[in-house]
Amino acid sequence: MANETPKEQAATQLPLFYKQPMPLDAKKHNELSLKKDFGFGFTKDINAVPVNMIEMPQISHHYPIAFSPDANATPVAILGLRDNENLFLDAKNNWDLSTYIPAYIRRYPFIFSELPNSDQLTLCIDNTPEAVEKGTSQPFFDGEGNPSDLSKNALEFCKSYHAASGQTLEFSKAIADSGLLIEREAQINISGNRRINFSGFKIIDEKKFAELDDKVFLEWRAKGWLPFIYAHLFSGAQWQNLTRRLNERLEKEAA
Repeated sequence: MANETPKEQAATQLPLFYKQPMPLDAKKHNELSLKKDFGFGFTKDINAVPVNMIEMPQISHHYPIAFSPDANATPVAILGLRDNENLFLDAKNNWDLSTYIPAYIRRYPFIFSELPNSDQLTLCIDNTPEAVEKGTSQPFFDGEGNPSDLSKNALEFCKSYHAASGQTLEFSKAIADSGLLIEREAQINISGNRRINFSGFKIIDEKKFAELDDKVFLEWRAKGWLPFIYAHLFSGAQWQNLTRRLNERLEKEAA
């Protein structure tokens, strides 16, 4: 019998994955590039990742959606059933081509950072050997010091992600304050007559949701939140998908 919990990042100062984010500067970083063979290896040891509200309908077709146990009740996609394991990444660090990749993962290694004593946001890159190298294969700036297409696209993606994060925070806090969330433990039967108890997350209680005050329900409908709540509820069917993936991996490990 094993007890597995999603990794929690709330207590750390830096967001999940990021180790040394630095603001991109044309004068300082004109010789730097995104590493040529940069892939998804940075996700290998995680089993849950934050998701934005607007992508929850897509997420629900591939991953169970849960809420973090903290006050913000951040929605997360469950990627694995054991600690330090992402079931959607293969041995060559390729993501399963048949599944949607959460935006939080696609954003990395770029991120927005707020400047001290300012509302201004600046584009940063995680300055690690795994993500950044010297060279011109995928440069951050062109020969004249202007942002490359890579940096321009990253900037636009981070803008969209930042806006979606703000909407998600309002949504998830309302869910947390509503009293609809309950702690949940998933009991997963795996090969060899073994069972994994996966805990440390919350879900919306369907009974409580059905009894939600009409005024609150109408407010949420006006805000356009109901489809995302239903996406969370429908995503519960994906626990079976995770179980299948884990059993397939266990069979390979035993071979």
